[in-house]
Amino acid sequence: MSTSPALTVVGSINLDITATTHRLPSPGETVGDGVLRQQPGGKGANQAVAAARLTGTSRMVGAVGQDEAGRTLLNAMADAGVDVGDIAHVDEPTGTALVLVDSDGENQIVVCPGANAHVSVSGVTFGEGPVLCQLEVDQEVVLAAARAAKGFFALNAAPAAPLLPELLERCDLVIVNETEYALIPALQEAPLVAVTYGGEGSAILVHGEKVAEAPAVSVTDIANTIGAGDAFCAALVLSLQSGLDYRHALAAANAVGADAVRDPSSQPALQRLEHYIEATRPTDFTSLKRVKTELSTAAILADVRGDR
Repeated sequence: MSTSPALTVVGSINLDITATTHRLPSPGETVGDGVLRQQPGGKGANQAVAAARLTGTSRMVGAVGQDEAGRTLLNAMADAGVDVGDIAHVDEPTGTALVLVDSDGENQIVVCPGANAHVSVSGVTFGEGPVLCQLEVDQEVVLAAARAAKGFFALNAAPAAPLLPELLERCDLVIVNETEYALIPALQEAPLVAVTYGGEGSAILVHGEKVAEAPAVSVTDIANTIGAGDAFCAALVLSLQSGLDYRHALAAANAVGADAVRDPSSQPALQRLEHYIEATRPTDFTSLKRVKTELSTAAILADVRGDR
């Protein structure tokens, strides 16, 4: 596996306040017996921590308040191996997410941006390494990061929102789930899009045409789905940057996401990326079977066309 510079993540940093209960309440309903906990979160921070755990290091560009929550989150990221030198300290409360999670891992989330509304890339130096952004910070900030990025630029277009045309043009990769893909019609014409389908796996689309796919990893002991998508995003970008083909990169990222849902944390413990790459590497038998299938398909098409 080839190596590449550390992943830089530009995005949100939140304190997640999570209540776990047997089921999610309906509008106007109160559900008792909840268990409350606080933990680091935010899509940006989740992705940066996942990248650091997968490769040993990453860099985070974001903002926190000058409060206890901000200090706690910075320490958590630094402990995971994230370079926090480009995280600003602003005179706003640290971003907060209020999360409800049921016994199946399904969730409802309300985000209070706070300091995340003041994220800026002004004065930040971007090298040749990959950059990953999301849409929990102002889209103009994301566009500024895309303009400044010298290497591979990826966007996790979540939460779903209409994308600035220039931003989409500058994306080397857009990552979304199937709902977000449906909500952003412009992605159907995008050069490279990765779409996740939950239990149905994930796929790569080029200008709307599926060119690669990988099945999901079956998980029965789901603890929390919040950080899984973020771990998938980090893993996919890193896998592609390491030189894997689309199918293998998707498979490795699916395996990372599966490990993530087994962990109750939004910033789950993960093994190194090499572990997931090796675990999903096609066997000689699988490769031979694929080649035979491709040859058979080619023969059938040739016969239909009258090429032989």
